[in-house]
Amino acid sequence: MTNTSEAPARLVCVVDDDPAVRDSLALMLGLKGFDCRVFDSAEHFLKAPPARPCCLILDLRMSGMSGLELQQRLSDQPIRYEVIFLSAFADTHVMREAFLSQAADFLEKPVVINHLLAALERSFARLDQSKQVQSQVRLQEALTPREREVLEAVAKGLNHREIAAELGISPRTVEVHKARIMTKFEVRSVAELLRLVLRGDRPKQQSKPV
Repeated sequence: MTNTSEAPARLVCVVDDDPAVRDSLALMLGLKGFDCRVFDSAEHFLKAPPARPCCLILDLRMSGMSGLELQQRLSDQPIRYEVIFLSAFADTHVMREAFLSQAADFLEKPVVINHLLAALERSFARLDQSKQVQSQVRLQEALTPREREVLEAVAKGLNHREIAAELGISPRTVEVHKARIMTKFEVRSVAELLRLVLRGDRPKQQSKPV
């Protein structure tokens, strides 16, 4: 029976006008388990950009729009992209511009595969961290003002009576608010709640009994 809850493969998009580079990277990354999609130009990519966060491997110099121009065009998009540049022609000024625009890495052609894989791992780690931050922001926004006050007090290590005294409410009311917070954050213990708030670790979805 197929496990439909399995996470999709990590998405990598290669944008390069050299077909040999596209083909070799697509083959290698596919064998490594990535969902790899190729585009022969920045314009082609912009016509059908991915609908989920991904890592982009961009050629710096292409006919038409350059890799740097594409990076700048994507900076205001709602989808998060991590950009790794590949180039046989790069100077310090160009690399500086790329990194100021939050490029994840800048690798020389012909690319060393191990270096590219390491850059991809770093890029996906940044994407995961960004998703955790966004998830926490959404969770925080779902709380009422009083629940946020209780959560902040819990994060400081205060117990029910201390929180009640600080906020001017009863310990029983603190328990009610904390129970609601834990329900919204989908955690079952104070330890899980603290781990989520202090470290940003999103708890795994609990499987529901059939």
